[in-house]
Amino acid sequence: MSRPAFVPDSSVVAEVVPAANQGERADGCRPDMILLHYTGMVDPDSALALLCAQGSNVSSHYFVFEDGRIIQSVPESLRAWHAGKSEWAGETDINSCSIGIEIANPGHDHGYPDFPARQIAAVTALCRSIQTRRSIAPVRVLAHSDVAPARKQDPGEKFPWRTLFESGVGHWVKPAPITNFGQVLAPGSVGDAVIALQKSLREYGYGIAANGEYDSHTSEVVTAFQRHFRPERVDGHADTSTRNTLQELLASRGRARTIAARARTAMLRP
Repeated sequence: MSRPAFVPDSSVVAEVVPAANQGERADGCRPDMILLHYTGMVDPDSALALLCAQGSNVSSHYFVFEDGRIIQSVPESLRAWHAGKSEWAGETDINSCSIGIEIANPGHDHGYPDFPARQIAAVTALCRSIQTRRSIAPVRVLAHSDVAPARKQDPGEKFPWRTLFESGVGHWVKPAPITNFGQVLAPGSVGDAVIALQKSLREYGYGIAANGEYDSHTSEVVTAFQRHFRPERVDGHADTSTRNTLQELLASRGRARTIAARARTAMLRP
């Protein structure tokens, strides 16, 4: 039996297509995170159908087509099933605290094309619409790969986080230059430098323990970090560029909202 339609939460929504899989947020939790995904399927209509189907065990609040058309499938007040097993800043029920946006893109397994400018403009407008209604810190606009680095790589290194940031969405800094100088931490590395890296990643929000060993999970987390914040080279090795970019992100968190506000102001100037 299909679920009844509902009034969309945002004026940028073109159509409501209700999803079968949804529920109450745990303990009355209010969403304070936006989580971005790509669909990872060749046909966007099939992806939307899957996200709305009974028994699929997946859903998202929003779906953005390549042409910029936005569908809402789950009210923001309810819990969609998009994050899976995940963690951020010590939270493990990411579905209860987040709003999920699926972006139509075939993904890494199917050629991974660039995201069209019109689609990114729609994602930006949608995120800004959500931010006007909810208290969502820039540092909590995240990739699926950020909260599930061992399982996911979406929306991936081609996603233009800088473009969103310059429009007032998310947290971003200019990546530190890649050089051939300095220590590179990689699988097999151990010691204090690895502990410092792991502590910094955890301080930013990634689910990682500071065990002093550059194990497979550390490599996965560094890879996820690079996809989001240093996409020029995604190899899971913590070179000087990766570590310096991380430190700048940590240092700029307190002024991130001011930076975003300035970006929004700049866009409104004639």
